[in-house]
Amino acid sequence: MAESLNKGPGRVLVGIYGVFALSAGARASVQIASKFHEAPLAYSLSALAAVVYIVATVALARSSRTSRRVAFAAVGFELVGVLAVGTVSIVDPDAFPDATVWSDFGQGYGYVPLVLPLVGLFWLWWTGRSRPVPGEPSAT
Repeated sequence: MAESLNKGPGRVLVGIYGVFALSAGARASVQIASKFHEAPLAYSLSALAAVVYIVATVALARSSRTSRRVAFAAVGFELVGVLAVGTVSIVDPDAFPDATVWSDFGQGYGYVPLVLPLVGLFWLWWTGRSRPVPGEPSAT
């Protein structure tokens, strides 16, 4: 039986994702509303990051089988996004005239955007492992 995603350290993870959802969403909203024409790709990616953080937050806060799958998809997408945007922003800095949440592997956020999906994926794996129930025979 898999463990609940939102118990113990999972609550902290949900909280951190929630903070990132709010901060990335606020940043993207201000950037898009005030200066979208300056760096449309960067600001659109910040908005995408906010959506991914929102989806991950909600999915991690729930503990159904479906929410676990959605969380894996969102957190996996987040890791790919951080790695891709981080790499491009270093290799071709002109591609991003202004920073995104994922630029330089999340340097502007203390590299938390790079570490967070790794922790999230580990948590999903850890809580998804089957554990023997005391008193029941093992499946080995």
